[in-house]
Amino acid sequence: MKIIKSALLGVALLSAVTVTTVQAQAKEQFVPLLSYRVGPYGAGGAGFFGGVIDYFNLVNAKGGLNGVKLTWEECETEYNTSRGVECYERLKNKDGGAALVDPLSTGIAYGILDRIATDKIAMITMGYGRSESRNGEVFPWVFPLISSYWDQAAGMVQYLGTKAGGLDKLKGKKIVYLYHESAYGKEPWPVLDASAEQLGFELIKIPVSHPGNEQQSQWLQIRQAKPDYVILWGWGVMNAVALKTAQRNGFPREKMLGSWWAGSEEDTIPAGDAAKGYTSMTFNTPGSHPVLEEIRKTVYGAGKGNLDTADRIGSVYHLRGVSAGILWTEAFLKAQEKFGKGEVMNGEQVRWALENMDINTERQIALGAKDLFPPVKTSCQNHGGSGGVKVQQWDGDKWVAVTPDWIHGDEKLLDQLIADASAQYAKEHGITPACMK
Repeated sequence: MKIIKSALLGVALLSAVTVTTVQAQAKEQFVPLLSYRVGPYGAGGAGFFGGVIDYFNLVNAKGGLNGVKLTWEECETEYNTSRGVECYERLKNKDGGAALVDPLSTGIAYGILDRIATDKIAMITMGYGRSESRNGEVFPWVFPLISSYWDQAAGMVQYLGTKAGGLDKLKGKKIVYLYHESAYGKEPWPVLDASAEQLGFELIKIPVSHPGNEQQSQWLQIRQAKPDYVILWGWGVMNAVALKTAQRNGFPREKMLGSWWAGSEEDTIPAGDAAKGYTSMTFNTPGSHPVLEEIRKTVYGAGKGNLDTADRIGSVYHLRGVSAGILWTEAFLKAQEKFGKGEVMNGEQVRWALENMDINTERQIALGAKDLFPPVKTSCQNHGGSGGVKVQQWDGDKWVAVTPDWIHGDEKLLDQLIADASAQYAKEHGITPACMK
């Protein structure tokens, strides 16, 4: 009888352990990381995804998301669209399934755009991707949070107008658009073309083939054109090469304005003195933030930092990754408020949360991230939530914000472009624009 009782007790204990294990597994929120750490764009990817993971580790060290632990797995895309789609397919159903994804690649974002609605996985495209996806009535599963390429291009025109003494002073000026020959490089064309027609400046588009190691012929064209400004819409090694080639051709870096993917330490440090005075756009405020000190103390102090060196904490790409980590986790927490505190959220629940975000200044202060990025407030009609941008300048040692406030370009122009482009997309794909319930 004792043997039977012992056996029954053993079964009961085993069952309890099994149930406990299942419950523990159910309290993990999985996030796929379609990362790239190798190849010509690997340095930027390592900084960004390192920032995401650092913030995830900080959240977990502080108890997770109301007790829910963040888990993740990286899949190396090499910034290649077909590899990125493969990584998405490989990870989307892992560990209970993904609720959101952020591929950090315009090409990959385009590649999985038709898949996410079927899979019910929200896609965040923070600072890249299809700008017209701000219209949630047409793109209910896509969230170009903070600012899009069109926001950035409109902000560039606004800043150059200020530099010239007013937008009306851009009339008759020449602006060269030196761009990465890819989907990314062509994204801002609608805004720049419309602005050139509206304001009367000449826009000269000059492409640079991947990866951009040789640009002598392009800068010969620039020297012949004698532009007032050069917009550098670059990526990876192309940026440092552009800065050094500009110096060799005697073009002042103060007259160059880079995109936010052409404005990191990985772009300026390799260029040396050729980068001093160069300005770029950003959707983060460079400098020290309390959340970074928390990461330094709690994460790196425990030997769990993801960057190869702690010196990169607070670098541009790391700041961008930390910002992404904040946005993603805030979406999970917002979903928990409505669908169950301390529960694992699915894609539909996170999609709702992303459409109802309100990360105001008060919330940023609580997160130790005041002014790290502009306040974000989303809705069905506005999946971007901000549109604010800043300009930063490389002083030879670090990035410094030169516009204290967040800049917004021509909102009327942007609204019209987004309405037209999203309506065309809806027509082509048989979509009836409407807010999801």
